[in-house]
Amino acid sequence: MENGRAHTLTVLFILTCALGYVTLLEETPQDTAYNTKRGIVASILVFLCFGVTQAKDGPFSRPHPAYWRFWLCVSVVYELFLIFILFQTVQDGRQFMKYIDPHLGVPLPERDYGGNCLIYDPGNETDPFHNIWDKLDGFVPAHFFGWYLKTLMIRDWWMCMIISVMFEFLEYSLEHQLPNFSECWWDHWIMDVILCNGLGIYCGMKTLSWLSLKTYKWQGLWNIPTYKGKMKRIVFQFTPYSWVKFEWKPASSLRRWLAVCGIIFVFLLAELNTFYLKFVLWMPPEHYLVLLRLVFFVNVGGVAMREIYDFMDDPKFHKKLGQQAWLVAAITATEFLIVVKYDPYTLTLSLPFYITQCWILGIILVLTWTAWRFFIRDITLRYKEIRRQKQEHRHEKDKCLSNGDGHSALLDEPNVSKLRERKL
Repeated sequence: MENGRAHTLTVLFILTCALGYVTLLEETPQDTAYNTKRGIVASILVFLCFGVTQAKDGPFSRPHPAYWRFWLCVSVVYELFLIFILFQTVQDGRQFMKYIDPHLGVPLPERDYGGNCLIYDPGNETDPFHNIWDKLDGFVPAHFFGWYLKTLMIRDWWMCMIISVMFEFLEYSLEHQLPNFSECWWDHWIMDVILCNGLGIYCGMKTLSWLSLKTYKWQGLWNIPTYKGKMKRIVFQFTPYSWVKFEWKPASSLRRWLAVCGIIFVFLLAELNTFYLKFVLWMPPEHYLVLLRLVFFVNVGGVAMREIYDFMDDPKFHKKLGQQAWLVAAITATEFLIVVKYDPYTLTLSLPFYITQCWILGIILVLTWTAWRFFIRDITLRYKEIRRQKQEHRHEKDKCLSNGDGHSALLDEPNVSKLRERKL
């Protein structure tokens, strides 16, 4: 490992020298914007090359530890980019996106997914099912693959379903803020929850079952005699080195319950950030930056979830939360701060009264269950256990004190001792 890193440091040194040599040889263009972008890109490449060689390894080692170190360094770069955007004015921040893509920086209307919600539209004789076909766009497979990968990250059916259903409730609650949250009822519950999300979660759980049953016995590539075995070994290089089954057990302790609630909250906030960021930064939903952000979260989210589970499951060995988990939390929080700064008016639009009542009722139910499960129930069980122990102690004491004719054996002991003294 150390030799590999030493070789990579040599490559880093050669890369830096090559960049400097090319810069000295070529004639520098008189375009300030071009030179700025080129300098930033070169700086990021040098930092990534350094981080891939020197950053701390995470919990994953396949396909290679350097791959996960790369995404850790990308997390740092992305967080710094978000902080830079956060400290710009709203107009400057939106126009800065033109340096990434000249087509950005232009306000875009949000598409309304609501409107006519008839599954069968008799008024359209040409295609009465046109409402369904209109909803079958590129986001349908994106929903499926997204939840398939989220299931591989979370590794728990209940948590995935709770997050999936909770997000649909959030869309109902916030459709007065973002127009594209306004969807038909069958789009929410049939296409999203049951078909796309549900099918993705089901396939993810089947994959997890296969990974848990798989035998993890590795052999060197050159020690495998057949070409078929070598190809199989290359493919399995992209599977986990070993398998850890996640058992979250949220009801086992208050600490685990709060941790699971925090995980669900961060997941939902990151999902909302996807929609609000493209709304405040004027990015169309199909833009490649939106897709790159999702690919980024898929890679760093898996590592973060493993670090969180290790910290929860064995706090004596893992004494602090992993670095990737902290970065994901910081990125999610910074994205939310950008949304708050760039469009506070949209976020402060008051919820409809019936929506507010539903959320207050839900929060009260959760807090009531938490108080009952981890405080009232424990106190009641402890009181019953103490009472049971006292009753057993009294029963044993009464049994020891009483003899066959109902007289106390302890009262007869002095008389017995006196008789023994007289005999002596």
